[in-house]
Amino acid sequence: MAFAGRRDVPEPPDFGILKRLARDQLIYLLEQLPGKKDLFIEADLMSPLDRIANVSILKHEVDKLYKVESRPALSTSDQFCFLVRPRIKTMRYIADIVNADKMSGRSRKYKIIFSPQKFYACEMVLEEEGVFGDVTCDEWSFYLLPLDEDIISMELPEFFRDYFLEGDHRWINSVARALQLLNSLYGPFGKAYGIGRCAKMSYELWRDLEEESEGDSQGRKPEIGNVFLMDRDTDYVTALCSQMVYEGLVDDTFRIKCGSVDFGPDVTSSDRSIKVLLNAEDKVFSQIRNEHFSSVFGFLSQKSRNLQAQYDRRRGMDIKQMKNFVSQELKGLKQEHRLLSLHIGACESIMKKKTKQDFQEMIKAEHSLLEGFDIRESTSFIEEHIDRQVSPIESLRLMCLLSITENGLIPKDYRSLKTQYLQSYGPEHLLTFHNLKRIGLLTEQSAGETLTAVESKVSKLVTDRAAGKITDAFNSLARRSNFRAISKKLGLIPRVDGEYDLKMPRDMAYVFSGAYIPLSCKIIEQVLERRSWLGLEEIVRLLNGNEFSVSDTTVEDNPAWESQRVILAVFLGGCTFSEIAALRFLGKERGCKFIFLTTAITNSARMMEAMIEAKA
Repeated sequence: MAFAGRRDVPEPPDFGILKRLARDQLIYLLEQLPGKKDLFIEADLMSPLDRIANVSILKHEVDKLYKVESRPALSTSDQFCFLVRPRIKTMRYIADIVNADKMSGRSRKYKIIFSPQKFYACEMVLEEEGVFGDVTCDEWSFYLLPLDEDIISMELPEFFRDYFLEGDHRWINSVARALQLLNSLYGPFGKAYGIGRCAKMSYELWRDLEEESEGDSQGRKPEIGNVFLMDRDTDYVTALCSQMVYEGLVDDTFRIKCGSVDFGPDVTSSDRSIKVLLNAEDKVFSQIRNEHFSSVFGFLSQKSRNLQAQYDRRRGMDIKQMKNFVSQELKGLKQEHRLLSLHIGACESIMKKKTKQDFQEMIKAEHSLLEGFDIRESTSFIEEHIDRQVSPIESLRLMCLLSITENGLIPKDYRSLKTQYLQSYGPEHLLTFHNLKRIGLLTEQSAGETLTAVESKVSKLVTDRAAGKITDAFNSLARRSNFRAISKKLGLIPRVDGEYDLKMPRDMAYVFSGAYIPLSCKIIEQVLERRSWLGLEEIVRLLNGNEFSVSDTTVEDNPAWESQRVILAVFLGGCTFSEIAALRFLGKERGCKFIFLTTAITNSARMMEAMIEAKA
């Protein structure tokens, strides 16, 4: 395939233990309520639960399984157990069930298991509803779900909106505990880098937890040597771009949920849908997941020819050889054949959808925005996109990309695009624009510029901590992207003579057809190369600061250790498959291994949906 690694890449640690720990703790918690019971599971815990414990494991302690829904279920059981996320809405649902039982004189035991942790607000709601004394509460510390050999997700898609829009810090404790768990199993981490306010807070809380617990990882040979924490708002541009690697396109088109995807009848060529687990164990997928989409068809057709050749070997076999072929190879070939036809079907389906959506025109407009050329032409394309009502999500995404790459829209353009959008998609989106402005995704230039001018004067005059606090205050009022200046300084737009070879890529820009190197990945590359932020001071200033680089003096820094070449990249607020593919490429080039820890897998549509207020 495309990548030719410079040196051997270290093997990733075995993350299977995380699943076993979560499963064992859940069984233990269920056994705390002995006897038959009904288990109510929140909808978005179903898929993660499916990945770590099958139904038969739960069944030995559970009589009936229900999904947490709006209406209370009718049941004859004397014990109810609720496995839920710590949400106020769910607490009211549970309180309604308990109160309804009280009204009818029904006596039961109730247990609430919060995942990953319990919040004070939930207890307050239970108390307000008058049921706090009737329920027992427990925590299932299910912080980490391994989706693949190098991807771990916290499965907290709400993290992005809660922290970056609402300013709610409650999940930071979960991130710190997740880091503590990984450090105790695979650490100690010798070096920690990071950028962003959330990254800094998470790191500091994790260090506090480490000091309190007096971890037993001291003196042990680590499996992960370095950790890099990054806030999503450090780089919105990468998350807003159309994905071009196969795994990213599958996610954009079909939505990969918890590491698996539902391929509908248009892919399976039958009348039913098939759920497929997408990971390194899928022999076909593992070879094409990081490839640019233009290379995938060629690979799949070559693969099908090779498979046919292996099938054709049967013709000249005697009975003994045929017996060996059937017992040893046939099953594997059939499985590979099934997967191959599914991925070919997925490619065809992606091609059909993209052709309908003027995909090439859109990519051209995106590349113009990234490079800073033909801005008026791109703005006209966005206006046309809105007027034709192609997709409310896509229109928003393109407006945000225009705003961030241009450091905000000029007031005339902002008002014009906003008016057209509200006329096309409905006035209920007014709140969406308010959210996008607040988070810094879609802003007007004028107010932002005056603030930035004041801010830069303050920074020049005062250099102590007070300046940092003042700067923080300005940042929260008008977050500036400074994309053009950062792009120039880091060389994010490659200058290529002739065509960019997507089959044999030279750098991480291949994930966006050679037009743009993901900013998040470039920062990680530069900091790891320097082993500090030294020489990147101007970039840090443009990114609004909050960078850190800390060495753990108690950890022996032995360059010969494999762990020095294993880096845990932590994305707070979501990570895209394009970034994962880019860092996998960098790892192969540099002979190191990236492990990804993210609050959730994200893409442009998920980000926009998190900002939309209008309920469908």
